[in-house]
Amino acid sequence: MSNSERESHRSYADAAPGYENFNAHEPAEAYRSYLVGLGLATLLTIVSFFISGTTLVWGPSIPVALVVLAIAQMGVHLVFFLNITTGPDNVNNVMALAFGVLIVLLLLTGSLWIMANLNHNMMSMDQMMQMQR
Repeated sequence: MSNSERESHRSYADAAPGYENFNAHEPAEAYRSYLVGLGLATLLTIVSFFISGTTLVWGPSIPVALVVLAIAQMGVHLVFFLNITTGPDNVNNVMALAFGVLIVLLLLTGSLWIMANLNHNMMSMDQMMQMQR
């Protein structure tokens, strides 16, 4: 089977959510993809509120569960709304996303490092009070 025959026999189920070629020809499929993403994002939000407000989950594991749900929701947003896939036509989008994540991590790490250094080098309140006397 040649490449052109394979392309003609592909169905929407073979493509990742938000794949441009399928969305351009069938807008109903694009809306369906957005509705599925909306449903998943809403479900993850409801589950996170449920987990944080109930005693069903063991107390110390609640932050871990919320972080896992937040990461899952970020994945839903990236795939269904921003159409970030691993296809060859999305390399620039993935690189821009990776660069943005790098900048945010550098900013957070640098801020935490500066605050920890300041905390370590500051005088205690007792020493400051003795200097004022």
